[in-house]
Amino acid sequence: MSEQRRAELAESLAEVRARIGAACADAGRDPGEVRLLAVTKTFPASDAALLAELGITDLAENRDQEAAVKARELSELPIRWHMVGRMQRNKARSVARWASEVQSVDSPRLAEALAKAVRAALDAGDRAQPMDVLVQASLDDPQTDAEGRGGCPLDELAALTEVVAHSSELRLRGLMAVAPLGADPAPAFARLAEAAERTRRDHPEATELSAGMSGDLDVAIHHGSTCVRVGTALLGGRGLASL
Repeated sequence: MSEQRRAELAESLAEVRARIGAACADAGRDPGEVRLLAVTKTFPASDAALLAELGITDLAENRDQEAAVKARELSELPIRWHMVGRMQRNKARSVARWASEVQSVDSPRLAEALAKAVRAALDAGDRAQPMDVLVQASLDDPQTDAEGRGGCPLDELAALTEVVAHSSELRLRGLMAVAPLGADPAPAFARLAEAAERTRRDHPEATELSAGMSGDLDVAIHHGSTCVRVGTALLGGRGLASL
């Protein structure tokens, strides 16, 4: 079964890389500018291990409980784990122990809780470096965002990025966003690109723009995404929870 699954993942990986290459060609960009982040949520640790064998070592989860178990199980592999889901402050201590990067910081209070947790993890020897952070920007209409996906309003991004940038425990790497549900993603990603440019002017080190998933990665790359978060197109739609 593992050999069959490995072959399935290898085929899907080739297809996703081809899509990234084509989108970059259309946008006049170098494919090397776009990182593939495999979203392994609801899939077993064995799939994460197979992806690592195939050379994909940036993996993302959206639930602390599931991610912490996978990270412990695969601790010997060269995997860099990313938190991409909406995060509660009371999960900061756990996330600080397994995540190399959190892409979903959407409020000053969460940034402060995460910085405190990272400091405790550094002092305890549970991590060796500060936490890389992307600030999550909201592209939704606040009146219609019923999904609770989080995100900082665009007009509040500057203040939040300042909080992160001035923390010694956190390293501001850029912005992340999710396109609005049921709408053309292009206008939203265009607004995000403008916000990213403003952020880079204030913080030249914040070069990352994490945008685009299985259904809209092509559009996101056209608008400057440097990191696409791919789950379904890579792993399929039949998640098998590892817990």
